[in-house]
Amino acid sequence: MYLRGVTLLKDKMSGRSEYPFSLPLINRMSTLELKQNVTFFVGENGSGKSTLLEAIAYGCGFHTAGGGRNNAYHVDASEAALGDYLRLSWLPKITTGFFLRAESFYAFATHVDETGLTDVYGGKSLHSQSHGESFLSLFTHRFHDRGIYLLDEPEAALSPARQLALLRIIKDLSETSQFIIATHSPILMGYPDAEIISFDTSPISAVDYEETDHYQITRRFLENRGAVFRHLFEDDD
Repeated sequence: MYLRGVTLLKDKMSGRSEYPFSLPLINRMSTLELKQNVTFFVGENGSGKSTLLEAIAYGCGFHTAGGGRNNAYHVDASEAALGDYLRLSWLPKITTGFFLRAESFYAFATHVDETGLTDVYGGKSLHSQSHGESFLSLFTHRFHDRGIYLLDEPEAALSPARQLALLRIIKDLSETSQFIIATHSPILMGYPDAEIISFDTSPISAVDYEETDHYQITRRFLENRGAVFRHLFEDDD
């Protein structure tokens, strides 16, 4: 492990109430300790997990629209709103890694084409591949040993089979690299021995896989989707 802890600088936030200081995250967290090489941030939309991940990317020196330390391109609204209010604790500090931001991946792929970096990503334009194929090309060719990899909702472009392929890549690198992943995917967060941090608890804390809403709702749906639909649509009767 490299990144051992994340601390919100609450004294620096004093008197602030606008976004991102209005997020539930601000009241639910002071210091978050990271105890595993693979950590998942989970929680409802608006809980602050992606905002925190983006701020960690900022603290790592990564491009906050997606990329590593050496990727420079402009994307509107890509600044890390919480970046200056975070302290990262390292042992040791590393500078190798990548931040995947699913919602701005198109801009990153354009940057790769414009700068002639396609060889780094398998020799084929990311734009010439399907969304899922381009994500896997990134994971396969850009992720290496001794790095920290921050992934914001990577399942957005991945079929269930390709989510499993990502888990294999994580497994191959996890002995020497660290992964922090914000996700809604019950497939991804089922990775063995990962730490799952719930942003829906107060304070933010680790939970078991089976305790997550993602697992429980998916299991209930798969086991008896008819009952789920009856409950969901009962107001229409």
